[in-house]
Amino acid sequence: MTAGELAVVLAAVLCCLGFAALVVVLVRVLDALRSLRGEVESLRSETRPLLAELRSSTDDAKAAVEAARDDLERFDRVLGSAEAISGAVAGGSRVARAALSAPVIKTVALGTGTTRAVRRFRRGNKRSA
Repeated sequence: MTAGELAVVLAAVLCCLGFAALVVVLVRVLDALRSLRGEVESLRSETRPLLAELRSSTDDAKAAVEAARDDLERFDRVLGSAEAISGAVAGGSRVARAALSAPVIKTVALGTGTTRAVRRFRRGNKRSA
């Protein structure tokens, strides 16, 4: 056997060993991928109900937010009406105060003056007697 033939045989043996190692590595990768697929399927089966529950709770939260928004808009309308009524009452009370303050003051002053005059008159009658 010549050196060239020995080199070809050695290269063929090394190639066979390399292919065998490659086959072993690929078989291990295939096993790992099968295991990974099983784990992914297990994870999917566990998370599907959780995702469905999350969607349901998200829908419930969305409905609650919409209801709160509607209530807030209704409250805003009520508050606007209350402000308008308050402004109207304040305007009416100003008008009533302006219209009634002068006669009321004059009536109170007349009553006070009459009371003082009656007191002085009575004091004067007591001194004379």
